[in-house]
Amino acid sequence: MSLDVHLDEATSEVYCANITHNLNGMAKEAGIYQCLWHPGDVGITKAGQLIEPLQSGLELMKSDPERFKAFNAPNGWGRYDQFVPWIERYLAACINNPDADVSTSV
Repeated sequence: MSLDVHLDEATSEVYCANITHNLNGMAKEAGIYQCLWHPGDVGITKAGQLIEPLQSGLELMKSDPERFKAFNAPNGWGRYDQFVPWIERYLAACINNPDADVSTSV
């Protein structure tokens, strides 16, 4: 299983990314699971609304890498060193497209 995130403006997609569902525990530990996997459940509909939680989660993850590396998937599909850059790219897309509609599929 995996998570697909999409940012759309009008009739065009401005960002799309995929990451393994094996990272859900790490995301929960960082406090960003809901906003990544189920943004609508926490009232997030626009990319701009993701900026603060993603920044906070990313800062937490970078401040204590070993804490989060403990959540690395034993099979190698879902590691800290994959997730951090993925979040950074998603955050940059949100900053660059704050009015984009957010959608996910799992």
